[in-house]
Amino acid sequence: MLKVISLLKRAENLSHEEFTKWVLQDHVEFARKLPGLRKYTVSVTNEDGAAYDSVNELYFDDDDARVAAFGSEHGKAAAADAAAHTTQRVHLLTTEHAQS
Repeated sequence: MLKVISLLKRAENLSHEEFTKWVLQDHVEFARKLPGLRKYTVSVTNEDGAAYDSVNELYFDDDDARVAAFGSEHGKAAAADAAAHTTQRVHLLTTEHAQS
């Protein structure tokens, strides 16, 4: 399972509250339409002024599924929406190793 971790810094014209509403209500609609997406989580920072405002995790079966998802019409729309609401996005491709 491939996990994409996206660190998002809100656009300068958005308050922390406006960004939170956007990422939890509006942007999630784009994620729901990504083909091959297995799981999606969003964690919003608790404090204004943090290095990043949210950590989004997207799970795919493999890298081919990720590439297909973001190359799709919905993937391109999601990227455009994110670009319009952020000043910085960092994407980390990871494999999760659960420890108990």
